[in-house]
Amino acid sequence: MKLREIQRRRTRTVWVRDVPIGGGHPVVVQSMTTTDTRDVEATVAQIRRLEEAGCELVRVAVLNLDAARALGEIKRRISIPLVADIHFDHRLALEAIKQGVDKVRLNPGNITKPEKVKAVVRAAQDAGVPIRVGVNSGSLPKDLLVKHEGPSPEAMVEAALRELDILESLNFRNTVISLKSTDVRVMIEAYRLMAKHVDYPFHLGVTEAGPGEAAIVKSAIGIGTLLEEGIGDTLRVSLTGDPVREVRVAYDILGALGLRWRGVQLSACPTCGRIGIDLERLVREAQERLQALGVETPLKVALIGCVVNGLGEAAHADVGLVGYSKEVALYKRGRLVKRVPEAEAVDALVELVRELDREEASRASSAAPASGR
Repeated sequence: MKLREIQRRRTRTVWVRDVPIGGGHPVVVQSMTTTDTRDVEATVAQIRRLEEAGCELVRVAVLNLDAARALGEIKRRISIPLVADIHFDHRLALEAIKQGVDKVRLNPGNITKPEKVKAVVRAAQDAGVPIRVGVNSGSLPKDLLVKHEGPSPEAMVEAALRELDILESLNFRNTVISLKSTDVRVMIEAYRLMAKHVDYPFHLGVTEAGPGEAAIVKSAIGIGTLLEEGIGDTLRVSLTGDPVREVRVAYDILGALGLRWRGVQLSACPTCGRIGIDLERLVREAQERLQALGVETPLKVALIGCVVNGLGEAAHADVGLVGYSKEVALYKRGRLVKRVPEAEAVDALVELVRELDREEASRASSAAPASGR
């Protein structure tokens, strides 16, 4: 039986410099720096690490005028589009646009005066810079919290629509929308409701998800549910700590749904009493080695501890490892390549992945990439 394809919600396309959001284009992965934006060296260094991990847009906090004035230098030294995160003071957005940022995020909950929003919109319009209307359940306008008895999906949608009225009154439609909440169900329902009102692309995220596995679970459920329904055009996985991890988890979510992935997508069995090898150790070592390898080619790698499911999983993976007693069998796209002792398993697996990566890179280099706006 063939699985149904995910039918993406139809939206207009918003270009962030040379990166398209919406309009059927691939879901864009983004993250946000944790550095003090005034520290240009540290900020650029972190952004370059994010670029290497596959981040396609990066957002930085603009806390004050000094941070806003640093944006031009930061942009000159990075490759991906730069997004300014603005709260409370609309003048920071004006300076960010003057510095040449590629996108501005405004929070309707803390820049509320229409004339200030309009000043930013006019500047963005003149510069060709898109705006994200970034609604957050933790900073909604007070009157909407009273009206809707708390940070409900309806309150979030009304906050976004109120802001859109201002933008559209100036004929500005170069807009992306986000409706983030720490409550997964509130976040999901807010996006569903908003999808009935507008055709703007959506930026997905569960805000302040926290650290560790629980945060990944919350993000995967919230973001994954909407993506499976065809809702969502760009995303950030908000995790406490190193933002590079956000990018890796984002690609894991997209890969799990078959929407896109970058690098190796690793699967492994949960282990049981049938296994005759130390699979947990092999998986841990393989994950570390493959991550360090920096493969960008989308490849599926399966590590299975016994032949019950191993042969079938290996047949459907780009590279498969099947455990026997003290040895493993290695497969390349369904074909048995060799058997090696357990001690040589990770080396052999990594070499097969490297070989496939080289083959795919050579094939891709002969095809011209999709280009242009």
